[in-house]
Amino acid sequence: MPILSFEFPERNGNNLQFFLNQFSQQDEDEFKILLLDNGAFHKVKTLIIPHNIESVFILPYSPELNPSEKIWWKMKRAFTGKLNKTLDEVSGFITNQVKALTKDSVKSICGFEYIFTSKYGAKI
Repeated sequence: MPILSFEFPERNGNNLQFFLNQFSQQDEDEFKILLLDNGAFHKVKTLIIPHNIESVFILPYSPELNPSEKIWWKMKRAFTGKLNKTLDEVSGFITNQVKALTKDSVKSICGFEYIFTSKYGAKI
C-alpha cells in the first residue's frame, strides 16, 4: 500500500478535510482509526469525518501516547544543521525521508516498550 502523503501550506480545517477524504478512499473497505493531537484545526466544527474513519484525541502534552511522534523526532534530527536554500529543497528532504520509511523501520522507530509489553499484545 502506498503511503498517503501531502504537503499543505498551512494547517487548517479545509486541508484536513481534503486529507480525510483522500485517506477514506484509500482501501475504502478498511476501517481507519486516526490518532490526533489537540491542534485547533483537528477540531474544526465543519469537518465531516468519513464513515470509515474514527478520530481519537490523545491527552495534551503526551507524545508518549502517539508513537508516530518518534518519526518526527527522527526527521527533525536528520534535518538539524542542514542548509536548504529553497522550500523545494525542504520539501524534497521530507519526501525522501517519508519514502525511506519501511514497515520494519516504522516498527523500530515507534516501538515504545509499553506497546510491546501490553496485555493486549500489539501485533505490528
